[in-house]
Amino acid sequence: MTADVIDRKARTEFNKLHKRLRRNVGKAIEDYCMIEEGDRIMVCLSGGKDSYTMLDILISLKKSAPVNFELIAVNMDQKQPGFPEHVLPEYLGKLDIPYHIVEKDTYSVVMDLVPEGKTTCGLCSRLRRGTLYGFAEKIGANKIALGHHRDDIIETLFLNMFYGGKLKAMPPKLLSDDKKHVLIRPLAYCKEKDIQAYSTAMEFPIIPCNLCGSQDNMQRQNIKNMLTEWERVQPGRSENIFAAICNIAPSQLGDLNLFDFVNLQQQQDQTHLATRLDIVTID
Repeated sequence: MTADVIDRKARTEFNKLHKRLRRNVGKAIEDYCMIEEGDRIMVCLSGGKDSYTMLDILISLKKSAPVNFELIAVNMDQKQPGFPEHVLPEYLGKLDIPYHIVEKDTYSVVMDLVPEGKTTCGLCSRLRRGTLYGFAEKIGANKIALGHHRDDIIETLFLNMFYGGKLKAMPPKLLSDDKKHVLIRPLAYCKEKDIQAYSTAMEFPIIPCNLCGSQDNMQRQNIKNMLTEWERVQPGRSENIFAAICNIAPSQLGDLNLFDFVNLQQQQDQTHLATRLDIVTID
């Protein structure tokens, strides 16, 4: 096989991948009404494959979108040792969108408060979230785009089930607890393997996280390994799990706040009585 044929095949596969990601992002945006006319969207860029891909696809969709919206890329420099401060400004400087680098030393806080051997993700994410929420208000962004993908959502479901006793995941669209911020996850329908392949092909300047990404005892990694093995044994299982997240039947679970189990018999009696009354009226 000649080099030209290989290059042509590679280009074809990349075009398919790009179209698939665009289609999945566009479908998620449409299904959950993530982006509307006049939105000012703060796109959180960590320097990882997910956020790079999200930003790139959103820029691509913006060119042909039926509504006008603004993208603002924001990275948070958490002052982790060895963080290459030049990488993101150099990358973002080549794009035709505004960007900001927010400097906040959350690394020192996390290291001081989290005991040795414990995972740092929980506290780190809370500190980062608070800083980003505040900056979104400062720049007038009405929505915040996060780079979580389909696999993140599935993993979070099992993390909450196994370790938190809750049946919840990551919603594609969320109103923050303080009711001030709408969070969107445009990659909600995208597979991590597609994002990885796209990131590799695009040669994004990946910045590894040497705070949480290097921890061996993360519960999320255990869940990821479990799901990978499940997918190996039964391909398509992840698709079924994600479909279940989007197809919930509250009456078939046990949450008293979501379904009125207590008055279920009364509801049946009232329905039966109404039917009988209809029959009597007709007669």
